[in-house]
Amino acid sequence: MDLVVGLDAGGTSTRALVLDLDGARLGQGLAGGANPNSHPPTVAAAHIGEALAEALDGLDSRKVRSGVLGMAGASKLADPAISALFREAWERAGLHCPMRVITDCEAAFATGTSSADGTVLVAGTGSIAGRIAGHRMIAQSGGYGWLIGDDGSAFWLGREAVRAALRLLDVDAPLEGLATAVLTAAGAKNRGQLINAVNAQPPIALARFAPLVSSAYHHGDPEALAIVGSAARLLADTASAVREPSDTSPIVLVGSLIKTPVGTHLKQELLTRCNAQVIMATEGAAGAAWLAAVDVLGPQAPRPA
Repeated sequence: MDLVVGLDAGGTSTRALVLDLDGARLGQGLAGGANPNSHPPTVAAAHIGEALAEALDGLDSRKVRSGVLGMAGASKLADPAISALFREAWERAGLHCPMRVITDCEAAFATGTSSADGTVLVAGTGSIAGRIAGHRMIAQSGGYGWLIGDDGSAFWLGREAVRAALRLLDVDAPLEGLATAVLTAAGAKNRGQLINAVNAQPPIALARFAPLVSSAYHHGDPEALAIVGSAARLLADTASAVREPSDTSPIVLVGSLIKTPVGTHLKQELLTRCNAQVIMATEGAAGAAWLAAVDVLGPQAPRPA
């Protein structure tokens, strides 16, 4: 029984999925983030190996005919030393097939549709949109990383949550639900402690405050309502930047924010702006695994069950 494997490696987590050529799921694995822009390359590569080991547990890795790694920060593998780390992790997992590396955008788009063309928007720890043609990303918007981009992402939401709390603390205003939640999550009791707690962590760790925005949104917190609306508009701007106004090809949304209030607002925003189907997908590893199957069987490869 021949197998294929696909991975979705983001800033927060890495997921691996093993399929047979009928699209049946035979194994899956989960590990920490493997974006080499967000983590030391040695750590990122180790997480790839962990996810693969869990997904392949009990299976014969020699039967894997094709493997696709969809990864945020894929351009980092242009560095031979970093590429070698990832290939070593691949081989230690018992895989003998080539490791085909694609962007997380390409994997995400394939998760939502078998169409070869369209737009994908990844809204997770970071954010990026891509124009897809022939299953390949030919143009992109965003994806610049936390320092100069990632508008509307979980990182952005977390940063805005902390900023909202600090604005209230600066003027000794009564704290709303979101601000109180931020202080509690940071283990802080005042303005100075919050600033110190946040700056003591790597910048990407701000994404851990993002779920607080969703929770406060459901309780009607005004700061959370404003943050969610702004995030949806920024993400829609990112997607619109790679589309022509007359484009009717599908738009696939994927990432940890898609099942949150941000995702709900984002879908409505895009439906208002675009004459296109908007598909909400949640599993980039499935798209990577399907593309691995396409490498073996062609476009008629069954979609993952």
